[in-house]
Amino acid sequence: PSLERVDVVQPALWAVMVSLAALWRSFGVEPSVVVGHSQGEIAAACVAGGLSLEDGARVVALRSRLVLERLAGHGGMMSVSLPVERAEQLLAEYAGRVSVAAVNSPGSVVVAGDPDALDELQAVCEADGVRARRVAVDYASHTAHVEAIEAELLEALAPVKPVSGTVPFYSSATGGFIDTATMDAGYWYRNLRGRVGFEPAVRALLDHGAGCFLEMSPHPVLTMAVEETVEGRAATVGSLRRDDGGLRRFVTSLSEAHTAGVAVDWAAYYADTGAQRVPLPTYAFQRQRFWQGSATGSGDASAAGQRRVEHPVL
Repeated sequence: PSLERVDVVQPALWAVMVSLAALWRSFGVEPSVVVGHSQGEIAAACVAGGLSLEDGARVVALRSRLVLERLAGHGGMMSVSLPVERAEQLLAEYAGRVSVAAVNSPGSVVVAGDPDALDELQAVCEADGVRARRVAVDYASHTAHVEAIEAELLEALAPVKPVSGTVPFYSSATGGFIDTATMDAGYWYRNLRGRVGFEPAVRALLDHGAGCFLEMSPHPVLTMAVEETVEGRAATVGSLRRDDGGLRRFVTSLSEAHTAGVAVDWAAYYADTGAQRVPLPTYAFQRQRFWQGSATGSGDASAAGQRRVEHPVL
């Protein structure tokens, strides 16, 4: 089956995310705090030490299978370039049919709900000059649609045994730092049912002292949302890019993080390559100016043997 199927793409994304985090760590980059967006919280919980890889795989695989079997074909999602307050005003007449699923940045939300209502809303947005783009899914996460699978999801994820992690975890589902030991089956239902507060989560981490956000994904889809939120007060770096997922792209990202002040273990990167430090000159630069100035009078070019260029343009 293709990556268009939710029970294929979500486990694949989870595997890439936890693997990228391990790759960053292999070069000495340790997170001071982790945050996830929607299903990204599953990977974030593993990176924080709150879920084992086995439990993380269980959550993403079984939950996405339920979404495919019970929710797919009945809903949709759409990205809308509006602040959440204006989006909620626009959705007032669609009560019960469309709701805000995620707040990504100060000027961008994701709405979800019934397909026909989304079609109507998209037409309204386009008429008003508001950018609205359908997300390539046929289900409505973070809406009342999810309530249909609550009992089955709680049963499927009952064996999950979270523990207290080793890295602080900020939940975009609850809106605060949480003990990852609370991330049981009930949490993963609420993560899928409730609104994603990604923008307020990024603001909270910024206030907490975050200086650089590293995105663990095959394409940095949230980088722009983070940049809009931090407004230049912190750096934002992806890991890989679509159609550019090799080691060269990752090392470029590693270098971007380095220039943003992130401590990188370059010795680990260059291990067994034969590379070595090159000594630089130790003498001080002789800062002697040779620019023509007041020492030669009024700066007349003729003093240096130059003549006036007789040309109307020059």
